[in-house]
Amino acid sequence: MTEKILLVDDEPNVLAGLKRQFRKQFDLEISLGGEQGLELVESRGPFAVIVSDMRMPGMDGIRFLSEVKERAPDSVRMMLTGNADIQTAIEAVNEGNVFRFLTKPCPPGVFVKALSAGIEQYRLIMAERELLEETLSGSVKMLTEILSLVNPLIFSRASRIRRYVRHIAVQLQLADSWQYEMAAMLSEIGCMTVPVEILDKIALGKSLSNEEQEIFSAHPSVGGELLAHIPRLESIARMVEGQQQLFEGPIPLKNMTREDTIALGAHILKVALAFDQLVIRGLSYEAALSKLGIQTNIYDPKVVGALENLRRGEENEKIMEVRVEDLPRNVVAVAYEDILAKNGLLLVTKGQELTYPEAGRITRDL
Repeated sequence: MTEKILLVDDEPNVLAGLKRQFRKQFDLEISLGGEQGLELVESRGPFAVIVSDMRMPGMDGIRFLSEVKERAPDSVRMMLTGNADIQTAIEAVNEGNVFRFLTKPCPPGVFVKALSAGIEQYRLIMAERELLEETLSGSVKMLTEILSLVNPLIFSRASRIRRYVRHIAVQLQLADSWQYEMAAMLSEIGCMTVPVEILDKIALGKSLSNEEQEIFSAHPSVGGELLAHIPRLESIARMVEGQQQLFEGPIPLKNMTREDTIALGAHILKVALAFDQLVIRGLSYEAALSKLGIQTNIYDPKVVGALENLRRGEENEKIMEVRVEDLPRNVVAVAYEDILAKNGLLLVTKGQELTYPEAGRITRDL
């Protein structure tokens, strides 16, 4: 077993005894008290299983496991205590979502079975997450590639938004950043119902009439409604739907609820889309950020600030000329300049990532 287990107690002898007794069966780390335990969760995690004593000075087991639930929600949590009253068990389960409640002294066989069950539970959690992310990512990739074939302008805009959103998520150190990127790639899906003439104006940074703006402003609701029918995309659908919502104040980045995550995702989209529109109209990155930065009643300063060190290109990017039909399947290419058809139609905008299907479409259209 390669998964790590953290044991937390305020008695050094108990910790030393447990580690000595089970070190050959499990990869164990020990912590003297809850405060040190939280430090290890941050610095040495992830831990598959975290076992805590109940009665500890300063931070008791219930409070410790409640904190663990927020900082490392995937870790399986267990309580080990000599206090076996029913109220303690209820609090431990309700506040810390405890997987097992063990009493002292715990027979070695029972302890081994509990740890093994905890590791299996952790593996199930991680397998489900991996399946969810890969399945959804594959589905979204297919949808966006279809979008790229139907309307390259929409796809190009979504690709740029994903880049901005990915950068913001990294800078803000957001957990599960894949969901924000997924929302970015699907943020324009509702534009399928918007007339091409309006989309062309948006792509070129031109102003819209009131009627055109009303039509375009409906696309987030359309996109959200389409995505809401896909299982497991409910939160992402709400992010897409809320991308034009009014800013109602800073959103916390720690101990976030599901509603906080949705609100933050929607606002990140709003900032990324506004930034992209300013850049399309010819502003430099610095000027666009400055313009957004002074509108603190519209945009969250910390989200805008996360774009400050965004660069137009990465240092390890290589610029080269390549025939589109020779684009390798496993290489991500980015258009260095706009790509036009012979009749002048814009096929790919500068900065757009090119997938293999997109390269095939371009070959047919050139």
